[in-house]
Amino acid sequence: MQRRNILKALSAVIAGAAIVTSFDAHADEKVIKVGTIGGPDAQIWEVVTKVAKREGLNVKVVEFNDYVQPNAALDAGDLDANSFQHQPYLDSQIKQRGYKIVNAGLTYISPLGIYSKKLKSLKDLPQGAKVAVPNDPSNENRALLLLQTQGVIKLKVGAGTNGNNATALDVAENPKKIKLVELDAAQLPRSLADVDAAAINTNFALAAGLQPTKDAIALEDIRSPYANLIAVRTQDKDKPWVKKLVAAYQSEDVRQFIKTQFKGSVVPSF
Repeated sequence: MQRRNILKALSAVIAGAAIVTSFDAHADEKVIKVGTIGGPDAQIWEVVTKVAKREGLNVKVVEFNDYVQPNAALDAGDLDANSFQHQPYLDSQIKQRGYKIVNAGLTYISPLGIYSKKLKSLKDLPQGAKVAVPNDPSNENRALLLLQTQGVIKLKVGAGTNGNNATALDVAENPKKIKLVELDAAQLPRSLADVDAAAINTNFALAAGLQPTKDAIALEDIRSPYANLIAVRTQDKDKPWVKKLVAAYQSEDVRQFIKTQFKGSVVPSF
């Protein structure tokens, strides 16, 4: 009788352990939805997904075609993470929309370029030239800083630095009286036929068949602070899956893929 009771108790323990194990296994199978943009980001995440899978993390990539939706979807809980933006853009979105989103780890930097179908150099800009720039605050600021670095314009003192995004109203000196045309970032490659030059983010440039190191008439320095990142909700930042996700991205497999695939147009920042 005593032996029978012991066996029953042992069976109950084993059954309970099996339930816990089954629950844990199911928990590990949680699908991590990551929002990104088509182009280099999507290509890199194909590799990240494979690396994450080896570490027991199931990642599903959701592609968007603009810079607004991924943060809105993340904040709403429709995504677990996103990977498409740099810190200045995230800061501006948090300030404007009150998102509870934080930087979980750096990914790469993609130098902003100025492109033209009409000019070989920014020195050739004619008087009154039309120059298209992104219309979101952080990327317009980035474009104006690049134009300033190239000697095309000069911004007011303090504009464009320390979180103070510059706009067309902050241009203090404009010798050639260029006209800044503000457009949605995704539309900038299409604008090249209608403007003299355009400042285009690399993901959209590549999608349009433009090679930054070959086709840009001016290119942002790779030491720019505009490194892209993985963002998660503030409440999730310390969860184990976040650490695994960032580690998968910052792996040697991904580093080598970026270097081989993009040949300097996208540079690892980890």
